[in-house]
Amino acid sequence: MASSSAESAAATEEEQTETLPSQKREERLRKFRELHFKRNEARKLNHQEVVEEDKRLKLPANWEAKKARLEWELAEDNKKKECAARGENYDRVKLLEITAEDADRWERKKKKKNPDMGFAGYAEAQFRQYQRLTKQIRPDLEGYEKQREECGEDFHPTSNSLIHGTHVPTKEGIDRMVEDVEKQIEKRAKYSRRRAYNDDADIDYINERNAKFNKKAERFYGKYTAEIKQNLERGTAV
Repeated sequence: MASSSAESAAATEEEQTETLPSQKREERLRKFRELHFKRNEARKLNHQEVVEEDKRLKLPANWEAKKARLEWELAEDNKKKECAARGENYDRVKLLEITAEDADRWERKKKKKNPDMGFAGYAEAQFRQYQRLTKQIRPDLEGYEKQREECGEDFHPTSNSLIHGTHVPTKEGIDRMVEDVEKQIEKRAKYSRRRAYNDDADIDYINERNAKFNKKAERFYGKYTAEIKQNLERGTAV
């Protein structure tokens, strides 16, 4: 009995000694497979990040601001449609959502700004007109997607693209242009005509620029210098 028990104990020890290396080997293989999987996953994520970064670098510098602006305008249009469907006034609903702090801050900002600086030159007037017109533009995302599908690769033309004369404006675009031109004609009709030259007026200037300066001086200081001017004309000035 003693000999059989000793043999079984020896066999068990041999099995344990054989099992330990196999277990260690399996453990190492499992860790190796995990590391290999993590490496592939990290490589995939790095490649995706490189592609996204390349896309971001190719975009314009102010793309994020433009995207946020377009999203805000789209949300505003959706709110207007919802208010119109419910028969509510959009401006009144929008004011109900504004807090007193925001309203006070916007009011202070308006007081600080003075967008109308008057006429300083034709270039400045044309630039203000350009800014006014661009602010009125509302992006048509559906038309954009439709045009991109129709044009295909020619949507982003290259030096080999021949797309001249293929664009046809929509009826809505033509109507907007006609409406804007009519507004400009109506606005110009309200301008006061240039005052005619008065032959009976006193000539106290040497050229047109000096005449404009004298008119400004008369407008601001005429009531203070009227007596002095009359004395000089009569020759009774002291």
